[in-house]
Amino acid sequence: MDTGHKMKRLKDGFEGQRMFVLPPHIRRAVMANPINRNFYATAIGYYPNAFGHERERRYGSSDYILIYCITGTGEISFKGTKFDLKTGSYFIIPQGLPHKYKSSVTEPWSIYWMHFNGGMAAELYDRAGFKVHEVNYDEARIKVFDKVCAILNNSYSKREMEIMNFNALHFVTSLIYHREIDHQSGNVDIISDSIAFMKANIGLKIGLKELARQQNISVTHYSKMFRQKTDCSPVNYFNELKVQRSCQQMCFTNKSIKTICAELGFDDQYYFSRLFSKVTGISPSKYKQLQKNKPIDRELAG
Repeated sequence: MDTGHKMKRLKDGFEGQRMFVLPPHIRRAVMANPINRNFYATAIGYYPNAFGHERERRYGSSDYILIYCITGTGEISFKGTKFDLKTGSYFIIPQGLPHKYKSSVTEPWSIYWMHFNGGMAAELYDRAGFKVHEVNYDEARIKVFDKVCAILNNSYSKREMEIMNFNALHFVTSLIYHREIDHQSGNVDIISDSIAFMKANIGLKIGLKELARQQNISVTHYSKMFRQKTDCSPVNYFNELKVQRSCQQMCFTNKSIKTICAELGFDDQYYFSRLFSKVTGISPSKYKQLQKNKPIDRELAG
């Protein structure tokens, strides 16, 4: 480990704080590294109970700034528009936009923050969007942040900077993709349960009313919750699951398209063909032909 260079710890007046900023020559080295240049952190910190914390950048920042509040409250302002940040929420400030943020006087926030940039920083920001997101607290996420701090406290070596930025990316994406990650980790909720119901009944014709009734909630509430979780309507999601299953059937079986349609609950093969083309970009017959003409990889085929 390279201990010849130590990350300077900057003080901001909050007991128990951590704050690290990459010096210019290290930032240039990270930006030039093909492994990290698509995503890299330039500064990170943790401010607990940050009474009086306030920042204003009249010309914005050259980096994207993530602020994740774990306790207390605060606000972020952009030319007259104010966003309230409360316990269990995060916001990403886009680069180049003048802004101001400050901790509440009565309920000072405790925040994890990170300045980041790189080739895919803009795309990651687009995934989050210009709004406040509420997230479940996850101790594993904080441990990832602690790893970043531990590395920055010890070394600037090339390999350590690579590992640091892998963990920094993990931290940021654990917030941006929190819904998908919570779902995949097996956390049971209404929408996850509904998706499991769809998969278990993939061959049935099930409408919106029945899907909502299965979860014992109103159609309006169910539709809103489903779209918030998946960015898709329940019926469209169910149909896309059916198309995915049909792709598997065409890849790994000799069943006809007509048979696959019937097994997936489609009475109208023409409707299925239009749906398949809309989702995949090609017709079922074309897809099936492409799979038929593909050479078999003997290693993967077992």
